[in-house]
Amino acid sequence: MAKTTAHAPIVAAPGAWHFAALLGGNVALAFGPWLVRLADTGPVSAGFWRLFLPIPLIGFFAWVQHRREAGTATIDRGLAALCVVAGIFFALDLASWHIGIERTRLGNATLFGNSGSVILMAWGLVALGRRPRGREVLGIAAALAGAAILVGRSLEISTATALGDLFCLFAGLCYAFYLLPAQRARARIGQWSVLLMVCLAAAPVLLGIAWQLGEPIWPTDWRPVIVLAVTSQVIGQGLLVFSLRHFSALVIGLALLTQPAIAATVGWLAFGETLSPMDFFGMMLVGAALVLAKTAERGR
Repeated sequence: MAKTTAHAPIVAAPGAWHFAALLGGNVALAFGPWLVRLADTGPVSAGFWRLFLPIPLIGFFAWVQHRREAGTATIDRGLAALCVVAGIFFALDLASWHIGIERTRLGNATLFGNSGSVILMAWGLVALGRRPRGREVLGIAAALAGAAILVGRSLEISTATALGDLFCLFAGLCYAFYLLPAQRARARIGQWSVLLMVCLAAAPVLLGIAWQLGEPIWPTDWRPVIVLAVTSQVIGQGLLVFSLRHFSALVIGLALLTQPAIAATVGWLAFGETLSPMDFFGMMLVGAALVLAKTAERGR
């Protein structure tokens, strides 16, 4: 992860475009579970196509960015190792999360799949070497309260979905450990180079897992996996990795908590899952947490 201690501050002061990229990436990623369900491949196979299909496009973007950005670091063994570690954890995240999506409700999968945001928040405060204060306390409290309301109102935990929930919780843990080395690599090279190397490392791992599980790999309807690849990998991950360089782990973790709120809206529109006033209140709390985190970051 990019160091955010007092001795090594964040690389650049974030602007409105960076914050919009952080939010936009999370919006695009929130549609992933719906597309995984629409795909006629296995769930892990859908993850493989999500990473494999956009490799040529991401490679082109990485080449253009490398030519435009003077002073970009060369990819040495250390950087390559960071990207490979990030890729392995990302593959484990997608495999576990996509399996969980097939075994639990959409809201459960999205919320638990982003449980790694709590780890990122804790990591950011540890890196700063201090306790949360002021607006950070309010932001964390609002984010957790909003997420708790969405859990209580939108999710029904039962033995039938317990296994899927565990898969998604494990995915959230793996996602946090994907973001940490990815953020550190992003501090030295362009975001598209990071994404390219992550895809190259993760795609074979996902293909191997899908083959071992005996899943159908080749789709008959390409539309869901193509849309999944574009929205989640190119747009979602592209915007997210771009924004990693400009925010602390605290803000990134809070932003990840917006995905359950967006998924609840998708569930309402696509599956007729109604939202109660308490659900909307939970979404408002998560949004308020983002504003508080943003102002606290700017104040520092």
